Amino acid sequence: MIMEDSIKHQGLRRHLVELLKSKGIDSKSVLKAVGSVPRQHFMDHSLINFSYEDQAYPISSNQTISQPFTVAFQTQLLEIETDNKILEIGTGSGYQTAILLELSSQIYTIERQQKLFKKTQRLFKSLGLRPKKIIFGDGILGLADDAPFDRILVTAGASQVPKNLLDQLKIGGKLVIPVGLKEQEMLRFTRIAEKEFNKESFGKFRFVPLLNDKN
Repeated sequence: MIMEDSIKHQGLRRHLVELLKSKGIDSKSVLKAVGSVPRQHFMDHSLINFSYEDQAYPISSNQTISQPFTVAFQTQLLEIETDNKILEIGTGSGYQTAILLELSSQIYTIERQQKLFKKTQRLFKSLGLRPKKIIFGDGILGLADDAPFDRILVTAGASQVPKNLLDQLKIGGKLVIPVGLKEQEMLRFTRIAEKEFNKESFGKFRFVPLLNDKN
């Protein structure tokens, strides 16, 4: 059963948007998306009261729903345009997916935890959210059959940058990915030629690890 988006929740969301502004999120489209998506729909039921705290919280399969600032920060780094074809690695709770769907209708998302994949798939259906594809599989491999992509977002910490994901970017496309073991460096790669990428760094974060089918 989906909780109603109450006036209280809407007010808390407006407060969250103001908090994100104060922390440096300045993309109007990203702030509007955060202000539009009811985060309580993606929280574990026992944690509903914490939906608009700027913190990460546990969900099933030992995963987390990311801190709203992190979601907004990564989304802002993507610099999404409305016609962009976007691949998300790590569907998780579905909250980040819902934010992306506010910015583009062409969202492809992959989740490797089967229990979480099935739960989030049901949630999307109940909320009327319609990504282009929701895939159960190994996100490190990307989605070659649907490549190339304008934007690729990785929502878990990678030990290294998967070559498959770089290969699946369009020229001019952007990959945002946290890379590191205990702590991750937020990186953005822009493909400027067939074999040439511009790399930028945007500080330190902590994510659950990006796993593949071998671990």
